[in-house]
Amino acid sequence: MQLITKLFLFLVPIWLLVFNSCSKQKPETGFYFWKTVFQLDTVEHRALNEVAAKSIYARIMDIDFDPSGIQAVPISPITFSQPVPKEQVLIPVVFINQRIFAEMDSLQIRALANKIVPFVTAKIKQAGKEEFNELQLDCDWTQSSRDKFFYLLNYLQQLPALKSVMVSSTLRLHQVKNIVTSGIPPVKRVTLMCYNMGNLRQFGSQNSILNQQDLNTYLSGTLRNYPMEMDIALPLFQWFVVFRNNNYIGISKHISEQDINNTALFTHNPNSNLYILTVDLPKANLKKGDVVRFEKVTQSDLLQTAKFLRGELKGKKHQIIFYHLDQATLVNHGNAELQEIIRAF
Repeated sequence: MQLITKLFLFLVPIWLLVFNSCSKQKPETGFYFWKTVFQLDTVEHRALNEVAAKSIYARIMDIDFDPSGIQAVPISPITFSQPVPKEQVLIPVVFINQRIFAEMDSLQIRALANKIVPFVTAKIKQAGKEEFNELQLDCDWTQSSRDKFFYLLNYLQQLPALKSVMVSSTLRLHQVKNIVTSGIPPVKRVTLMCYNMGNLRQFGSQNSILNQQDLNTYLSGTLRNYPMEMDIALPLFQWFVVFRNNNYIGISKHISEQDINNTALFTHNPNSNLYILTVDLPKANLKKGDVVRFEKVTQSDLLQTAKFLRGELKGKKHQIIFYHLDQATLVNHGNAELQEIIRAF
């Protein structure tokens, strides 16, 4: 009898561990699509299928000032050259530069809303979908633009055309920490953008895409108290930030990792992500002496972020959205790695 009792006490923790691991629900997944032409290749199709992505969050357009700086207009709208796969839900995303609200009154904001809806609806049809059940607005609002952006969100939800559509919003780290001044967007769901968190324009060897110290500073102890269900957006991309005379001049799209590792072009301190150009590089419009900061996100970075967020979001249901669905980006993050990140939540 004593032996049976000991055996029972030994096996119970194992049973509980197995039960908990089996009963733990894997979060739903999705991808952002941030290009101007929707046309998927084999790599992108495979990524959608292998991580069982439920949704594609496609940037429909940016809204910013026209060249005159007076009128807000669509910038670089997407074209769907092929239909969105039937296996994925299409969620339109409209990026709004918060500066457009500076001179807008309520009448102009309502007029903008009434232009956004038919534009988005037409793009949904172009994508081969009959309807959409969510419209996401992406805006890095500040204290000065907050009220007008929130007015836009409220007004959109009152439009008959969006009666069965959930309007959602993106959320930045500073808007979580500074909730008193930033406010809470008047929507039912938000997506927390866990990237672009550092000072991109500041010279130095920091990683402005993803930094665990910034995550801790902004989210530790605050995220768990945020009064809304949220999804999580994680970065997969990398970029080359260029400085001349220690001043930011832009992100180069004309150099590659192969270029910066070419010792005939760049010198590099192995303990830094800064690369110094030793010759002129006309193809990228760069000059000798320019400094390139190569920023990327490693699997270790993403797993650390996932585990941190899991602790902060304990008890909250969330979807994982990867940024973004692009062959060049996915080359650096295999499907097995993406699945490992999802399991870490």
